[in-house]
Amino acid sequence: MHLPRFLSLVVLLSSASTAIQQNSKPNIIFILADDLGWDDVSFHGSKQIPTPNLDGLANSGIILNNYYVQSICTPTRSALMTGRYPIHTGLQHDVILASQPYGLGLDETLMPQYLKQLGYATHAVGKWHLGFFKTEYTPTKRGFDSFFGYWCGKKDYWDHSNNEKVGWALDLHDNTKPVWTEWAITVLTFHSGNYIQPLQAPPDLIKKFSNIKDENRRIFAATLSSLDQGVGKVLDALKARGLYNNSVIVFSTDNGGPAAGFDMNMACNYPLRGVKATLWEGGVRGAGFIHSPLLPSKARVSMDLMHVTDWLPTFYSLAGGDVHNLTKVDGFDMWDMLSTATDSPRVEILHNIDPVTGEAALRFRSWKLLVNISTAWSGWYAPPGFESSNHSTRGAALKNAVVTCGKPPSSPPECTRELGPCLFNVEDDPCEYVNQAKSQPDIVSSMLQWLEEYRKTMVPPRNTPSDPRANPRNFGGVWTPWMD
Repeated sequence: MHLPRFLSLVVLLSSASTAIQQNSKPNIIFILADDLGWDDVSFHGSKQIPTPNLDGLANSGIILNNYYVQSICTPTRSALMTGRYPIHTGLQHDVILASQPYGLGLDETLMPQYLKQLGYATHAVGKWHLGFFKTEYTPTKRGFDSFFGYWCGKKDYWDHSNNEKVGWALDLHDNTKPVWTEWAITVLTFHSGNYIQPLQAPPDLIKKFSNIKDENRRIFAATLSSLDQGVGKVLDALKARGLYNNSVIVFSTDNGGPAAGFDMNMACNYPLRGVKATLWEGGVRGAGFIHSPLLPSKARVSMDLMHVTDWLPTFYSLAGGDVHNLTKVDGFDMWDMLSTATDSPRVEILHNIDPVTGEAALRFRSWKLLVNISTAWSGWYAPPGFESSNHSTRGAALKNAVVTCGKPPSSPPECTRELGPCLFNVEDDPCEYVNQAKSQPDIVSSMLQWLEEYRKTMVPPRNTPSDPRANPRNFGGVWTPWMD
């Protein structure tokens, strides 16, 4: 999925009749950035690409420095929407292509459905990527009152098309209808890339980053600057409409960044190891924060363990729901931890078990176990111009927001099937330099057994082959639910 950066903006608003009441349920705004790298934001210390709007929200909110997502798009979005690990929804392997006839199971209850039960109006703008082969899998059939955006995993943001092996076509939808008008082409202000041209940004913004010599990184910087401006517009709109003081804003990446040309992109996770689609920290440790006037404890960095599955029970609790009603979720209610700085109820994270590739990773407290990990894209990838970008802790306003490591080892530890599992203490060694598997055999044994317990609860992947009947030529040049 060749995307440098796009905002999927999910807005979950309390009912209009209660929004002006002092004790009304809060408005919840969740902003999901596609393929955002750990060090692409200046609140993590980078000074190469200024992100003033994101920094302002993050530094006056809570920067989540021990926060994790899945390594690729569809699994993270499913985890966000269901509060469940992808091994429990069948979306643990790869992403959904436009021509593949499957999606997030209809037996799953999604976040907007839960919040509608509590009186919320629910709206989504941006990228869906959870299946659309039948209309019943599309956003407005899954709990959203409205949806404006695209159903596939990638698109061109100038002509709003998606190009895949079975065909090229428009992918811009207003609820369930395709949008053809010139008006629609001016609505989305967040520009990204597609299969043909993976990096896109407004020319005037590209010129602002002439100091970055590498062309792809320069375009990437302009794209990120556009994202930052878009977040500023969202904040301005909330304030102008009198909604800000009763709002909770969450910002998160959907996976680690595609660095060093991975997926033809130029994100940056440095100094973390790996890239998008890997289980190294650079693939799963997410840039994120929460900001709200309702938070009594803020302007801080949280090192408490948190996962993308936690947002559903957290929002459900914040909206007045009883989390004991959420019997199937893997996430935890984090509102007490976020609002009062108490300890996180979470002590472990299943990063993933992929039964197709055999790769798996598990976090327990400070320990991280990796099993059968490919050696591809397992290095540390600083962006072009990094040496001259004046990267330092001064780029982040809050202490502990920056991850620093020494020089990477000349012979990095690998965790292949032949070499055996790796064990890292990622609190002391966030860049995964030192494999402690041999010195900590009891911990390795216990975590391997824990992985086996998770395997017993895993459902088979839902993946199905591409269907040539999905060819948009059959539907007037539009990506359409072709199996209705």
